[in-house]
Amino acid sequence: MPAPTLAVWKFASCDGCQLTLLDCEDELLALAGQVRIAHFPEASSTVLPGPYDVSLVEGSITTEADLRRVHEVRAQSKVLVTIGACATSGGIQALRNFADVTEFTSVVYANPQYIDALGTSTPIAAHVPVDHELHGCPIDRGQLLGTITALLAGRKPDLPDTSVCTECKRRGLTCLLVAEDTPCLGPVTRAGCGALCPGVHRGCFGCFGPMAQPNTPVLIPLLRSRGMSDDAVDRVFSTFTVAETRREER
Repeated sequence: MPAPTLAVWKFASCDGCQLTLLDCEDELLALAGQVRIAHFPEASSTVLPGPYDVSLVEGSITTEADLRRVHEVRAQSKVLVTIGACATSGGIQALRNFADVTEFTSVVYANPQYIDALGTSTPIAAHVPVDHELHGCPIDRGQLLGTITALLAGRKPDLPDTSVCTECKRRGLTCLLVAEDTPCLGPVTRAGCGALCPGVHRGCFGCFGPMAQPNTPVLIPLLRSRGMSDDAVDRVFSTFTVAETRREER
């Protein structure tokens, strides 16, 4: 029986989530023995034709060409997993969704007439069915390896949907927001990072995006009481997952 095929695709992104896979090093060597890496330009020039058993998709949809290509990827993929904030919520480039992209291009580019960009940056799930989502900017390597391993074993990946606060509790970390008045988005941010920033005495800044039911109406007054201005609160919610965060707040 042939080994299952794995494909990795890039849309509008910084490549950071693909690099997370490459950073797995020893684990990646073991994984390569279990699958055929059929399409992964970041790692190899080898390109095998589909269909593919598992596709990992990084990046958001920002051009008409992207829009056409994502449908082609979906058609060739038995299981499609989006990886990272860009693919799951549109990424930081989704700030364009709340402004005029034509104005941006006129300021940045000497010849904006050659720029073919959509007015919005949208997640993959806005256009095609997605089977699983790995959040984060970048994603967590443990979640990535766990997801691929689960799919190879024919079972559903175990992905958390609680807040970063639960990870702080498991690690025995003191709550920075309560004990030290440090602004922290942990109470409304999706778990998955292992409380990386609170673990080094820094407040969470939300790179894994909002949990399923974030209680932002309660957290925002707490952030203000810790010295954050209204502008600072708005900025901290307008980063990695700006489109998803604002959708949850409505």
